[in-house]
Amino acid sequence: MAKGGLKEWFKQNWVDIGSKKKGGGFAKCGRSKLKADRKRKYPKCVPAAKAARMTESQRRSAVKRKRSKPQGVGGKPTNVKTFAKAAGGGMAVRGMKFIGVR
Repeated sequence: MAKGGLKEWFKQNWVDIGSKKKGGGFAKCGRSKLKADRKRKYPKCVPAAKAARMTESQRRSAVKRKRSKPQGVGGKPTNVKTFAKAAGGGMAVRGMKFIGVR
């Protein structure tokens, strides 16, 4: 049987990395139709294990990119990648040393 799958996905503890709790951790993912939740901004949801591995700047970046997109277009949620691509277009320069001016 393949590792993961939908059953595994449902078993994970999904949290909203855009709303921290005062005592630590994150609020459960999603919003209800209650009046208090209508004021909440759109959640950026990830499994709790992944949220714990992310740095503060990675979490901020993911939430910022999610909230900058129009939400609910065509009745579907708008998804963004959790981790942004590295700046610089992926062209890493290796083996080049700066020798200096002689």
